[in-house]
This record gives sequence, structure tokens and C-alpha cells, in this order.
Amino acid sequence: MQVFSYFAVYFIVWWMTLFAVLPFGLKTQGEANDVVLGTVESAPARFRGGRILLVTTLVSAVIYGAWYVLSVRLGYGLDSLPQFYPDYE
Repeated sequence: MQVFSYFAVYFIVWWMTLFAVLPFGLKTQGEANDVVLGTVESAPARFRGGRILLVTTLVSAVIYGAWYVLSVRLGYGLDSLPQFYPDYE
């Protein structure tokens, strides 16, 4: 696999992890009883962009590392999945 392909896979993992990490630790303006005029109650009371980016990067690095070891170093892929199930024939 080319180097650009590794970056593309990491970017996809990072992007999916971002949407999984976004709701963790979120306190809405409605929960804080401090709704700013012109916003909805479900808007974040205090947006922590740096924290979200850091956690997303760390979690996606772990997921990407596991994928890299399993697929590139050990050779497991989607074709290997049927080998994990017992053969009942």
C-alpha cells in the first residue's frame, strides 16, 4: 500500500472517531440554564474544540494502530473473517 493510502485510511478513521467523540462531556445551554439569545437550548454551553481534537486524535491513533498491526503486519483482512468461525459441515 502506498504512503498516501495510509494517510487516507487514518483520515477516515479520524473523521468517524470525531463524530463518536463529540457528544462526550457535552453540557448544553439548556442544562446550564444559560441560553444565549438566538441559539437553541441544545447548543453547547462551552465548546472545547481543542480537547475534542486531542481526544479524537488519540482514540483514532489507537484504532488505526490496531488496524495497521492486524492488516499490514499480521495479514488479516476481510477475507480472513470466515476463518474465525467454526466449520459445521
